[in-house]
Amino acid sequence: MIRLATPHDEAAIRACAIEAYTPYIARMGREPAPMGADYAAQIARGVVYVEEEESLLGFITFYDEGEHILLENVAVTQAARGRGTGRKLIGLCEAAAQALGKPVRLYTNATMVENLEIYPRLGYTKIDEREENGFHRVYFEKNPA
Repeated sequence: MIRLATPHDEAAIRACAIEAYTPYIARMGREPAPMGADYAAQIARGVVYVEEEESLLGFITFYDEGEHILLENVAVTQAARGRGTGRKLIGLCEAAAQALGKPVRLYTNATMVENLEIYPRLGYTKIDEREENGFHRVYFEKNPA
């Protein structure tokens, strides 16, 4: 079940982010940005959704930035990998964007090479690459169907 996150979910969301992003620390030489995100504030803004069964399987953070919907973060627990959780969460974001007639934009770190392969397979097109806040980010966009 996918639902809007509540303050009760914050600890599980943070644990999922830590689990999902810790493997990238060695590649990047620092913690990925989602590991330090203010999830309490994002939950309060109503921009975080979770998928759960008996426990949290993954989460997504997205919001309207005017010209596009920014998919800021998607993370899945190790236990839920390969079960379609990430795809379902991204699908929620894409459906929200389509309802508004807006494209979805996202970025990933260039060292997260798995993501550089996944997003094009999901129909995203690379639109930019730049250094921001000490991170080498690659931007992707997907227009509404």
